Amino acid sequence: MLITVAGCSMPQPESNRTVAAFEIPLSSPSDRTEFLAVIRQVAEAEGLHLDAASDDRLREAAEAIPEAKMTVHAAVWRGTEDDQSEATIMDGPDHLGLVWIMFAQGKDSQLATRFRDRLMNRIMGRWPETTSLPVMPTGSIPNPYQLIKTPSGYKLDPAYVSEYDVATTSPLVFNSDAN
Repeated sequence: MLITVAGCSMPQPESNRTVAAFEIPLSSPSDRTEFLAVIRQVAEAEGLHLDAASDDRLREAAEAIPEAKMTVHAAVWRGTEDDQSEATIMDGPDHLGLVWIMFAQGKDSQLATRFRDRLMNRIMGRWPETTSLPVMPTGSIPNPYQLIKTPSGYKLDPAYVSEYDVATTSPLVFNSDAN
């Protein structure tokens, strides 16, 4: 956090690069509990583990910093020392209840892909209204206000293409003629 505050950024390993992302609508605490249980089950079957912030911790953070309000904040890790992040799961004040899961490329992309595919099959089976999020060439996900929902998933609003170094003709960008 200190590095970010100082305005510096260190290059991230390619294995941390986001390669897929989805939005899952979770309308109740029981949905969130079930969702985290599904992630935990699939993660454990793949030799991974889930770390998730408790409701109390999330509430304390929101009271201290209202802009940090979340209903879910978790990560799936490979390794006993949290060696490699495989997925990050969170919502935020601008999309509370619409939880984003972002999958990393992973050090072993085959293992990461297998985990992602197994987990998304379970998630889509339980929450079929899950929607894909566009992953920009840099591995970033646009801010919620920069997205347009389409029948095939979210697309980047063309007004923001310059912020992501992506062409307006990219399939990541909303095109009213094609969508």
